[in-house]
Amino acid sequence: MSTSTEQLTEQLAATTLLRFATAGSVDDGKSTLVGRLLHDSKSVLVDQLEAVEHASRSRGQEAPDLALLTDGLRAEREQGITIDVAYRYFATPRRRFILADTPGHVQYTRNMVTGASTAELAVVLVDARNGVVEQTRRHAAVAALLRVPHVVLAVNKMDLVEYREPVFAAIAEEFTTYASELGVPEITAIPISALAGDNVVEPSANMDWYGGPTVLEHLETVPVSHDLTACHARFPVQYVIRPQTAEHPDYRGYAGQIAAGAFRVGEQITVLPSGKTSTITGIDALGEAVDIAWAPQSVTIRLADDIDISRGDLLAPSGDAPPTTQDIEATVCHVADHPLAVGQRVLLKHTTRTVKAIVKEIPSRLTLDDLSQHPTPGQLVANDIGRVVVRTAEPLALDAYADSRRTGSFLLIDPADGTTLAAGMAGESFATAKAVASVETAEEAEGWDF
Repeated sequence: MSTSTEQLTEQLAATTLLRFATAGSVDDGKSTLVGRLLHDSKSVLVDQLEAVEHASRSRGQEAPDLALLTDGLRAEREQGITIDVAYRYFATPRRRFILADTPGHVQYTRNMVTGASTAELAVVLVDARNGVVEQTRRHAAVAALLRVPHVVLAVNKMDLVEYREPVFAAIAEEFTTYASELGVPEITAIPISALAGDNVVEPSANMDWYGGPTVLEHLETVPVSHDLTACHARFPVQYVIRPQTAEHPDYRGYAGQIAAGAFRVGEQITVLPSGKTSTITGIDALGEAVDIAWAPQSVTIRLADDIDISRGDLLAPSGDAPPTTQDIEATVCHVADHPLAVGQRVLLKHTTRTVKAIVKEIPSRLTLDDLSQHPTPGQLVANDIGRVVVRTAEPLALDAYADSRRTGSFLLIDPADGTTLAAGMAGESFATAKAVASVETAEEAEGWDF
């Protein structure tokens, strides 16, 4: 192993950052759980706690409402609900965390897609009194679709069901069965009371029948892979740098953020979608030349050949370049208020590249109740999850989402006003025995037959 690779491995091994998202139905206690985590892990500043105590007293509450630590919008505080995604950073001696507290209302499921898109773990809360509801299943489906590797089922408000083990066991079994059918690889069920602090940071004396980890203990110890060098190396070009100064008359570099993997000086690369090849002669990071760079560093790459490269092109190792295609089959989460229909003209944004496209088919829509596929729905409406076939005006180099969450994902955009219509995962589908076969190709729209 070379010295540069050893240094890279050591730096990646020393990274102890976990990104996680919380989700659940309205009033399941997501914000209270996050507030309890922050408070009991001593991650709340004194002035923040004083502000929460003051706000709680003004609402007639004797104890501090820890949910106010994350519900930052005035509308959220007035209604006692979460509307936007609230991002928070905190740390313990064992690990650093970035959390996304996502909304519970059905109309804000799109925000859960945003929060979970970069998460390595999702905490799905369930009210012990209500059990698994439709929104619970929806959040489990989104976590599975986005390939979140670890899911925690937090059965909250156990104090309101007298801490009874059978209540927890029944909910855990129902959720685990459902999530397993969706393909969630790892599910951990934890009984908690976010309000009282049971099994959040400290073990609960009220549930001696539970012998598993607390929420924080699981967050601190869940294995998270940071070996980005094992990923397929991908570099979307964001900007071409040509200073053309007396000091750098011949400088030509391609700037951007490495999406995955690592690049090294001397490596042969292929430019996509053109397919032209060259060799990396230099990598500049923070104004200094380096021999190796890896995701998610922002760098400038210099090549041996002066070839036509512009924003939206993708650099990849010649021996590991993804195929290009104009026909994309994917699963999408529809996030817009107006429907996505067969024949609709859209823009498709993949990394730094945006191209015209048309929705050729919508073969199926996922029915969350029984995980069956509703065939040929014709359109998808807000918060629907379904399969689509899209044809683009220009070839794109997409990885399968299962191989790369960054370069296997894309957005469908309304060309009229720039509204995001759907978030797509290339090649993804739910591995359920209840899925049905795809249907025949839908009619092409006149003038957009690519």
